[in-house]
Formats: sequence, C-alpha cells, structure tokens
Amino acid sequence: MSSPQNDSVIAKPLAASQAEASPDGNSTQHKCEFPEVPLADVMGGALRITKQVLDHGFVALVDCMPRLAPAGKTADAAIVQAARVSYGEGTKQVNEDRGLVRYLLRHRHTTPFEMVEFKFHIAMPMFVARQWIRHRTANVNEYSARYSIVPDRFYRPTAESIRAQSASNRQGGDGLVEAGTAQDFLMLLDRAEALYKDYLSLTEKGVARELARAALPVSVYTEWYWKCDLHNLFHFLSLRMDSHAQYEIRVFAEAMYELIKPIVPMSCEAFEDYRLGAMHLTRLEIEAIRSGSPIATTNKRETAEFEEKCVRLGITPARTAD
Repeated sequence: MSSPQNDSVIAKPLAASQAEASPDGNSTQHKCEFPEVPLADVMGGALRITKQVLDHGFVALVDCMPRLAPAGKTADAAIVQAARVSYGEGTKQVNEDRGLVRYLLRHRHTTPFEMVEFKFHIAMPMFVARQWIRHRTANVNEYSARYSIVPDRFYRPTAESIRAQSASNRQGGDGLVEAGTAQDFLMLLDRAEALYKDYLSLTEKGVARELARAALPVSVYTEWYWKCDLHNLFHFLSLRMDSHAQYEIRVFAEAMYELIKPIVPMSCEAFEDYRLGAMHLTRLEIEAIRSGSPIATTNKRETAEFEEKCVRLGITPARTAD
C-alpha cells in the first residue's frame, strides 16, 4: 500500500492576525501563524480507508492527528516535532528524523508517540470486542443494542479452520478438530443464529431491546469507534499481532497496522525492528545463556518459553538432568 499523499495545500492568507471586539469595546488581537511550506493530507484526502476482515467485519481508518504534514513528509513529523521540544533550540542531539524516531522507540521514550492519534470504525464479533476492550488506553463508543436492533450478522469460521483446544494453553487453540466434530460445531452455530428471528419477533411484540439482546450469541457482530494514540496503539499491536494471539483478533490488528503504516512509516519500521520482531530476555534467561546452564526455574511454562526463545536464537539450551 503506497503512502497516501495528495496535492492539497493550505494557502497563506493575506493577514497574519485578526482584530476582534471584546465585550468592553476594546480591540483584541489573535496571532495566526501559517505554514511556510505547503501542507498535505496524510490520508490523501480520503474520507475513510477500509479493509475487510473475516466474513462480515471491517477496519476503517476515518481520521488521524495530525491530518496535515509538510508536503513530502508523513505524520512521523509530529513525533519529531514533539521530541525536539525537549532538546531546546540549538541542542538537537539527533539531526535526522528517521534516526530520532528509531532512537526514541529503541530507548522507550514513548511520550512523543502520543502526539499522533488514529480513529477507527470497526465491526467485529462480540467475543472479539470483549477481548479488545481489555485494552483500556483508547476512547471507545460502541453501537448500542439498547437503542437499536442488532444487525443480522454472525461470525462463522470455515469447517477447515475450527481449532482444537490446546493441551498446553488453557486459553488457546492448537491444531484442528476432526471433520465430524467441526460439522457438529457449525450445526451449533446454526441453532444459535436461529435465535435471531425470535429476537426480532419478541422486540416487535414489545420486549425491550436492552433485554431482548440477552438471547443473542457472542458470534453476533458489534461496531464501535476506537481512537488511540500511537504509543498505546503499538502496545495493542505488539500483543494482538503476536503469533500467540487468537486468530480472530489478530487479523483485525494486522489490518489496523496495514492502514497506519503508510501514515507513520518511520515509526512502523522502528516498531518492527525494536518491538514486533524483537525478543525480551529475563534475568534468568540471560544467565542461562551466559553460563550454559539450565534456566534456574522449576516452572514448566517458563522453561518452555525459554526453549522457544532459544530456537529463535539458533542455540540449544542446557537441560536439567532427569
């Protein structure tokens, strides 16, 4: 996806200030500053940019801040601008924008990334929304089933994608169930979705929408507007784009990332290098690698996590003798 740019600019008006009368009749001056260089819309003039997700879902980028950036630059410029306030005039320690953005993310100086915000319109299954809302760092306004009838949209995985319960992870799936069991699950979804007709019928007979919705399954779709700054968005993406995240929320995170990447490409490059593709090592893991000894823990899950990291590093961990 190419970087969304357009030719629109902010024209410089004739006057740099405007006179305005105050209640006591005195004139007040408001200083207006205008760009010395043309500004371009970082969303390319688009009202919204949408990606379809799952069967009935979508992620739409509907706005961002800053919406305007110096022509030829991206919204990364707002991060650089905020960071250089800390240095003071004439004390810039990093002269090149990309280097500064990478330095900030590499050393976890996250405040400048809060200067960029994104607003999304999202439609997702209810069970995905309930996972999503655990991230309490965004402004959210959800479609209300108290005021409106829930649309007839339900998430249905394909028979070939129905996962089996993981034997090692109580909150995840691992591998696929056999074909007959997959069909049994799809039939269960058929029965759950059939409740929608009863839901409509009972609301038409006078049952309050706020109560009737209780009969709908969590496979039904909901929608919300979700606004988040880039620092907290990166935290969300680092968790939900991880291979261990549930597939149905991971695909939404991946779609969001594809939408923001052309708008803050330098930040996303640094995010991939220092967060998404990086690895955290604990003190115990560092000591085990340095000494060549088994990791000093009796926790089986911690040991398994260390061994997984060793595979990524291309090293063989020492094992405790049986």
